[in-house]
Amino acid sequence: MISDADVVIVGAGQAGLSLSHELTSAGVEHIVLERGRIGEAWRRRWDSFCLVIPNWTVQLPGGHYRGDDPDGFMPKDDIVRHLVGYAESFQAPVREGVTVTSLDRADNGTFLLRTSAGDLRARAVVLASGGYQKPHRPAAASQLTASMPAIDAEDYVNPGALPPGKVLIVGSGQTGCQLAEEIFESGREVSLACGRAPWVLRRIEGRDTISWLNDTPFFDVTLSDFPSPGARLLSNPQMSGRRGGHDLNFRTLQAQGVQLLGRFVGVADGRAHFAGDLAESVAFGDARYAEVCERIRKSCAARSVPAPQMAPPPVFKADPPDSLRLDDFGTVIFTSGFRPDYASWVRFPEAFDDAGFPIQQDGSSTIVPGLHFMGVHFQRKRKSATLLGVGEDATVLAQTIAERE
Repeated sequence: MISDADVVIVGAGQAGLSLSHELTSAGVEHIVLERGRIGEAWRRRWDSFCLVIPNWTVQLPGGHYRGDDPDGFMPKDDIVRHLVGYAESFQAPVREGVTVTSLDRADNGTFLLRTSAGDLRARAVVLASGGYQKPHRPAAASQLTASMPAIDAEDYVNPGALPPGKVLIVGSGQTGCQLAEEIFESGREVSLACGRAPWVLRRIEGRDTISWLNDTPFFDVTLSDFPSPGARLLSNPQMSGRRGGHDLNFRTLQAQGVQLLGRFVGVADGRAHFAGDLAESVAFGDARYAEVCERIRKSCAARSVPAPQMAPPPVFKADPPDSLRLDDFGTVIFTSGFRPDYASWVRFPEAFDDAGFPIQQDGSSTIVPGLHFMGVHFQRKRKSATLLGVGEDATVLAQTIAERE
């Protein structure tokens, strides 16, 4: 049985730990519940996973990256070590191995958390389990037969763990491209069903593009700056942090030998079918690249510094087949992103929008008093759910909670 608490944080990743650090500094009593171990989400990534943004972007409050390779990209084991050391540095009140199965309102106006270690009541609850908890598959995925091995990206470990045969990857964001490259380099034939995704060069004139973008308002864009909330579902820019960081996009994959296809639209007569939109998807990414280049140019002009040379991308040749025999493939991997899954265990349906995202302001629910969130995509800004921006959100939310508590 867990004792009652003033504030309970659910999740001990970078979001939950950042808030715990700030609450500790403010003298607010709290506990952090983690179903696995600290940094569990990072531990579950595939074997070769590493950061895609540089190490210097790890800017947790009181836990900035202090290694000797700020422009490198930490592998997952180093990320976990950083988070564990961070928690130890301020003696974060983390209780590992405690799964929260439901969150509801208690009779006396507090919150009731049912957990694997017993019931717990709290005056305030912070859900820091991340904004994306449930793998998303396109509707056409349901047309695959039960005999076709299909996994989500979170179940991928390494190429050797896959069944023999060709591999079809559905989804072409950062993860899809990284898996396509790794599996192809292992000697397997890989086909990638592509959708709309932005891309950027890894480096521009020797400087990482993330550093160039950090000089612009790019990471401070808010959800209200977009024409609709659905824009937040756009994937992160295609690039890689593996082997010291390199370009990774439709053109580099095509040049390596990965077969690029249009969007996966269904299965019929033993064949997987694809839309004829590959050229349009490439053009979409090129347009986003052009926007990034323009942002950098404007930022340089505003600071009266010379802008780097940013050449337009070369012509892309697209002539993909519109269908492939599924019998030729040994595995289908879905890397179509994730969606929120609060509704499966949080008994406040009114606190979320139609897409399952929290209705919140600066991390505090505007519907349910005392309910808060951390690590939500676009919680305050584009960078909110990243190692670069989560600390800023934690400072803001901790102040709110401290004033109320």
